[in-house]
Formats: sequence, C-alpha cells, structure tokens
Amino acid sequence: MTASAPTLRVVDALADVPAADWDALHDGGNPFVAHAFLDGLEAHGCLRADWGWPPRHLTLWQGGQLVAAAPCYLKNNSHGEFVFDHAWARAYAQYGRDRRDDLGHSANADYYPKLLCAVPYSPVTGPRLLARGDEARQALLRAMQALAEADGLSSAHVNFPTAAEDAGFPPDWLARIDVQYHWCNAAGWTSFDDYLAAMDHKHRKNIRQERAKVARAGVRFRVVHGDEASAADLATIHRFYLQTFAEYGNSPALTLAFVTHLARTMPRQLVLILAEHAGAPIAGALCLRGGDTLYGRYWGAVASLPGLHFETCYYQGIAYCLREGLRVFEPGAQGEHKLARGFLPTLVHSRHWIADPAFRDALRHWCAEEAASVRGYAATLAAHSPFRAAEGAT
Repeated sequence: MTASAPTLRVVDALADVPAADWDALHDGGNPFVAHAFLDGLEAHGCLRADWGWPPRHLTLWQGGQLVAAAPCYLKNNSHGEFVFDHAWARAYAQYGRDRRDDLGHSANADYYPKLLCAVPYSPVTGPRLLARGDEARQALLRAMQALAEADGLSSAHVNFPTAAEDAGFPPDWLARIDVQYHWCNAAGWTSFDDYLAAMDHKHRKNIRQERAKVARAGVRFRVVHGDEASAADLATIHRFYLQTFAEYGNSPALTLAFVTHLARTMPRQLVLILAEHAGAPIAGALCLRGGDTLYGRYWGAVASLPGLHFETCYYQGIAYCLREGLRVFEPGAQGEHKLARGFLPTLVHSRHWIADPAFRDALRHWCAEEAASVRGYAATLAAHSPFRAAEGAT
C-alpha cells in the first residue's frame, strides 16, 4: 500500500511546532537552525514585521509525524539577507510595467513580497531543507513553489544551503554563488604557533606584530560560554553590538532578551570573547559554536587600539578552535582583509525560483555570468594565500 502524500502546514510562529519534532530533523551540528535559536528570534522581539520578517514556516506532516520543515519568511524587502537581489527587484518592476503596457491591462510589477527560506540576519551556510530523506526535501521544494504560486508571489529563495542540498535542486531553481572567507584546520594544527608556521614569513611576522601590540597595551581576554557568562557579561556584549550598529547607522535587530535566551537555551553553543583593559571590558565578539565550526557573528568596542579588532574577532577565535579541536572558523560575510590572516576564499550558495518563466530565463544568463565572475575572483584571491604552498588548503 502506497503511503499518502505528506500534508503541508504553514505556521506563523515556530512556537506552534514542538521543539523536539523540529530538532529531530537535523543533526544539531548547526546552531542557527535549532528551534531554540529561530524561536528565540520570534519570541524576543528580533523579527519585527516592519523589518520584513513575518514567519511562514513550511512543515510537512505524515501520520502525525513531522517529516520535513523549512524556516521561511514572507519578505517585503531584501534587508538582512546577505544575498543581494535589489537589482532583480528593480528589473522585475520595469519588466512588469513593460508587460502592462504591451498587454494594455494590469500586470503584476511587484517583486515583493517574496518567500525566503533562510536564517534571519545570518549569512551562515547550513541545512535549510530539514527532512527525513531526499524525497521529503524535494516535497519541501515543491511546497515552496506551490505556496508562491497560490499566493501570487514573484519568487521563492533559499539562502546559504549546504553544498549537498544545493546539488539536489531541480534545474528551474537558479543557482548563485558568492565568496566568504573561512579558516580551516585541514593541516591538523594543534597550536597557534603551528598555524603561524604554515604561513610565509611576511604574513607570520605581521600577525605576530599585531598580536604583540594588543598584549603590550595591557589588554587581556576572557572567553566564556553561555552558562559561564554573568548577566553583566551578556549586557556588555549586547552593548558592544549596539555600539557597532550605531556607528554604521543601522538598526540593531537582536535584543538583550534574545542574547540572554541563547545563554539559557544554548549554553555551550554561545561563546563570548571579551577584551578587558584595566579590569574593564573594552571590546567583545559574540560567536556561536556548532559541531566542528565556530561562527563569528557580531563584535563591538568602546576603545580604539591598534590590532584590537583583529585580535578580538579573528585571532582569539582561531585560538579557541585550536584549543577545542574545531575544524572551521567562519567569521562572517565579506572582508578581503581576512585573507592575510588565514581565512581563505570559500564559495557559498543560494537558490532562486522565479514564477514568471520569461523573467526566470533572462536571469539564468545573468546568474551564469555572475558565477563565472565570482569563480574568477575567488581564484585570484586564492593565488594570494598567506600560506606556503600546499599549506592551509581547504
């Protein structure tokens, strides 16, 4: 007897899905898809509707069991995504106007809202199609398309899926790539000196000089996990986060209540790096720890000292990975300056389904040209690796 097709339920709050059911669909290696993380964003004021993040999570149920799920949002802008499609939105609006003029009647010219499968504010590769097997993953993709069509949406998007997930998308999902900078301990280094020994003389010397400046300034560091952090530590790291956003004129999304929630619900996955001078905190970095990876997410400082940013955001994280036996350190999106400090160019992925076939075909050529440019850029960067030949390769 053939099993019945799973039933789709679209939920507007992750709290409506039991945490154990959701977390049973992934291996726990990526903290950003954990129920505690995603639900915490919703429950603690980080996903304001006017910022364009109304939840529309897709869940597939069979016989009362959750067999697949995807964190999805109905986006009315492209902010906080880190896969940039503003040019697509402008082109789609012009395309809609042109069609309206040609047809002599109304045609949809609105790119927004769109359906997005992603982790809010997090340019971090990880599982997006949480499922019990490939068949359920394909069912999720079909459900995304069907939901977009039924609601008259222009498109559906999946940002930063794993390479394995990316390989399973059907051809009508357009592929895009971008470059991030990741540290990878492929050589089995066990100490910071081992890591530096793999570099050429120039880069090894520069890093030692940067670190020495911070040490001579009298800065000391504390690294604490969520269950080791005091209320003052959590308030301090959030204050640094707010400081950075204020300096760049951006609106901070994460609340202190959310950071406190992470410390309580993900106590060993939250990692705080705190820089102190004369007994007072002057800078800090908020990181999350996965199965074999450290993810650097936010940093801030109330003092300006030579090398402080690099030490707090990069070198302390590398040292943590070496102590803890973690293989990868992802310090966030963008930043060519990371290359000289041992973070090598790494390709990341996104997938895009465009409802209008003609617009989809036009974008397919654009995506192919973009991918060729990105691959060329990554190859150029790789040629300037700070490591000696064959060292540090991912």
